[in-house]
This record gives sequence, structure tokens and C-alpha cells, in this order.
Amino acid sequence: MAEKILMPRLSDTMTEGVIAAWHKNVGDSVKKGDLLAEIETDKATMELESYKDGVLLHRGAEEGGKLQVNDLLAIVGDKGEDVSGLIGGNGKQDASAKTQDAGKKPEKENTKSEKKTSAEKQPETSTQQPVSDIDISKMEEVVLMPRLSDTMTEGVIASWQKNVGDDVKKGDILAEIETDKATMELESYKDGKLLYQGAKQGEKIAVNDLLAIIGKEGFDVNKVVAATKGGGGQQQEPVAKDNADQQKAEGDVSKTASSGVPQQKVEDTAHESEQQVVNEGRIFASPLAKKLAEEKGIDLRYVKGTGDNGRITKSDIDNYKPQAAPSAQKAVSSEQKQEAPSTQPAQKQQPIVATPTYTKEDFEEVPVSQMRKTIARRLAESKFSAPHFYLTMSIDMDACVAARAKLNEISPVKISFNDIVLKAVAVALKQHPKVNSSWLGEKIRINHHINIGVAVAVDEGLLVPVVRFADTKTLSQIAGEVKTLADKAKSKKLQPSEWEGSTFTISNLGMFGIDEFTAIINPPDSCILAIGGISQIPVVKNGAVVPGNVMKVTLSCDHRVVDGATGSAFLQTLKNLLEEPLRMMI
Repeated sequence: MAEKILMPRLSDTMTEGVIAAWHKNVGDSVKKGDLLAEIETDKATMELESYKDGVLLHRGAEEGGKLQVNDLLAIVGDKGEDVSGLIGGNGKQDASAKTQDAGKKPEKENTKSEKKTSAEKQPETSTQQPVSDIDISKMEEVVLMPRLSDTMTEGVIASWQKNVGDDVKKGDILAEIETDKATMELESYKDGKLLYQGAKQGEKIAVNDLLAIIGKEGFDVNKVVAATKGGGGQQQEPVAKDNADQQKAEGDVSKTASSGVPQQKVEDTAHESEQQVVNEGRIFASPLAKKLAEEKGIDLRYVKGTGDNGRITKSDIDNYKPQAAPSAQKAVSSEQKQEAPSTQPAQKQQPIVATPTYTKEDFEEVPVSQMRKTIARRLAESKFSAPHFYLTMSIDMDACVAARAKLNEISPVKISFNDIVLKAVAVALKQHPKVNSSWLGEKIRINHHINIGVAVAVDEGLLVPVVRFADTKTLSQIAGEVKTLADKAKSKKLQPSEWEGSTFTISNLGMFGIDEFTAIINPPDSCILAIGGISQIPVVKNGAVVPGNVMKVTLSCDHRVVDGATGSAFLQTLKNLLEEPLRMMI
């Protein structure tokens, strides 16, 4: 009996798979365990084996085609078996296919009396497939916005690497997508011509919405676009033309605005005009080029791009040399020399600087970034769904301060107090596995591996890269890995595998002078440790008051998983390890 094989979910974030290669053709014999196909997921290309014996009777998509999870991938059964019923499913697909065929038949076939009768009874539009019946997710030409992280709900087009009309090959970079955690490159998984862009640079698209269309010339782009908008059917012009119009409009606006510049500002802009402006209106540059230009103080209007369609790249910034700067400097110095005699007697007089006076309420509204949206959503869910409680403890850090100084004399990388706390947390979690757990609704997952997330502040918010198997690593290894992950987080170069899978999180604000604070749990973890700064305060030792180094830590716990006694026992172990650092070396 024929049996369906559906597209399996091969990763926790997979929503669709691309057929990288078929290893069996229709009509080939298949045995249990034989390699059927290679499936490209959002994380890797994986092999799919057959789980039954028979003959391959049907393939749901050809190489390069994509299927949603649980869509029909293949049918394996007996030779010659009729599988039309399995392919059609509930009949909707068959009906749709018949409608398409009806719309493609030559006019001469309509001479038959039966077709004339049906044509008289039905309106003219019945020969065309209704736009609302098109499933664009199953069209090979369509590229949907992929889910590039486990928390991503929408992406912003940081830049397009291909324009409408450009030839695209498998593996070419289509666009750079800004997610809630990083800016990532999106590769094409098929050959063809870029026929449509779903959004302009800087605009956002929800996951699984239309991102692009790649196909052959003559493909009906408007039909697909209309389907995504619920059958609106409006003619869509390529984004490339919109960009050109916008650049022209922005150029006109800038010229109009420049005509109204007050007279006193003309001299300030005179030197700037000596340098040739090569970019007007919207400037196309890679995110890295923009970042480098900002750091070096380079105005991108004067940089000539060597990339596609004049796009500014990193090499353009590196090779840029301002030509008008010397003449401007000479002009300024000559003016200073001319003015020097007249102004010398009045050098002691300080110029009066006008301080702006606000006579009305003033404010500024900025759009919410993808990262900030995700932080707001996830932490609100955590705070209002997980019953938090907090445990605070003071720890004598004298031994750690002395140990760190000695360790840094021989360590290949500088070890911070945060690295020592991370190592102590990993050792303590090994002894208290209930703290290293997750709430799953109907069950609690107790993790035997220890992956510690480290909160890192970035310009737009907060990222939590993960140190995996922290209990098995030395202090030097932890220090090097944390530094590398923090640098990648700040430059938005983290990959999904580097921020997923934490079992416990630490957040340290001690370097900002914070004595203690409470942190919100990072799901799916059950606890997060908030680390304050080390303060020198009077302490009592052996009956005498002496100066001591004290650090306060606060453990936020999900009461659905961790009870007060469990959390307290974990903190007691952590305290013992930090007050006697040699214990964590065993």
C-alpha cells in the first residue's frame, strides 16, 4: 500500500525545506534506510532516509524546490499503484490543477458542444485561476522571508545585493537581513533572474512573507504579488524603479532646501562644495561600510562606490582620501592670519554662547528596532508568565581578588571576575541540576549539560551569547571565548548557534558601579544570576573590623521549577566556591 512521506521538521526552528538533491528517481526501488534526498534546512543540509521498502511513485518537488514542514515530499508504494488520490489529498489541489489546465487550452478546442455549454453558464473569469487560490509558498520562483533566529518574527532589509533584472546564481548573496539579533546574509538557493523585491532598503517584512521572486523573464510577477495582498491585483512596479524615483525626489528636495540657506552659512559650506559630491539622495552602502565611515568621520556623499550600481563597500572606505581638505585647511589658516592683528587685543574676551531656551514641550520619537521589539516581547512574557522570586547573598571576594592577580601572571588571556563567577556557577550547577532546568508546561526538563548565557550590552539593547559546556572549560578558555563572543555581539556578527541553547544566564552590572539589582529570567531558563560590583567595606574577621572586598549577587528564580530552598542551596555552594577558589579547580 502506498504511503506518504511528509517534509519532516529537521530543526527546532525549521518551517520549510529546500530539496538540495534527489538520490532516487520516480520508478526506482527503495529500501528501508536508503538515502532518498538531501534537505537544506535553515541551519544545515541533512540527509533524509526512507523508512519503508517499495518503489518511489511520486516526488513532491524537484531539486531547488521548497516545501513547508508536513507538506507532501514523496510517495513510496508498490509498482504501478495508483497514487492520484494521495497526491490530490482532499481534492482542492486537483480542482486547482484542472482550473489551470482549462485556462491554458487552445480556443479551437472550445468548439465542442459541452465546453460551449459550460462557457455560457460560467463567467469569463472562471477560466482563470482565482488569485486567492494560489499558494505562493509552493512556487519555486518565490523567496519568502526566512526565520533566521529562534525569536525572529520579522526582518529589515539592511541592503539589497542584487537589483531587479540582475542574473542570480545559486549561492549568490541576495540581501543583508537585519534580525532581532544580528545582520545576516541571505543566499539564493536557485538560478534565474531577480524579477521582484518585496521591500525597499530599510523596510521590514514578516517571516514567511514575500521577499523576492527569482525566475525566468516573462513570469507573471503581478499575479503572485496580488495573491500575497489577498487578490488586490494592482500592477506592481519593480522596486528598482521606485528607488530611482525616490533618489530623484530626494535630490530635488535637497536642491530646494539648499536654495533657502541663510547668508551666514554660505561661507561654512564653501569649502565643502570644493569636494565633488558623487552621491545624492539615498546612498547605497554595505552595513560594514557605513559603520567604518561613521567611525572615521567620512561623509558618504563624497565616496565613490565600486560595487554593484555604485554601492559603497568596505574597500571604498579604506581607500578613500579627501581631496578638498588641504585647500579648506589653507583657506582657514589664511583667514586666521588676516584676522589675527585685529583680534589680538581682544583675546581675553570670551565669546558669548547662546543657550537654547525651551518655551514648549519638546520630544523625539524613534522607530523601535527589531532587537528592541524582541527584548520587549520576550521579557514581558517571562515577567508576566513566570512567577519570579529573588534571593540575595553577600560573598567575601578577598580570596578571588588575590587568586585573580596570580592567575593573570600566567594566563595567556586576561581573566576577569566575571569569568571566575561564570566558572563557579558552572561547577555549582553540576551539584544542583534542578536550577539548571526549564519549564515545558506538562513537564520539566532537567539539563545535564551546562550552557551559560552571558548578557552583553550592545547599542540597540541586549544580546546573550552562550558559553557551551562551561563546566568542562578552564578559566583561560572561558575568558577567551567570552571576549570573542562579546566582540561578535557588539559588531552584530553572532550566528544563531552562538546565542541559542542556554540553560542558565548571568548578567553583570558591577563594572557600572551597581551594588546589586534583580534581573528578569531569560526563557527557557529557570534562573538568572544578577552580579553586582565588588565593594571595599568594613567587615568583621576573627573578632576584628578590617577592610574587605564584598560582592552581592541576586538569583532570580521561576517558582514553577525552583523553590526557595533549592535556590538558597545553589547560592550557598556558589559562595563557598568563590570564597575558596581552589575548590572549583578540583
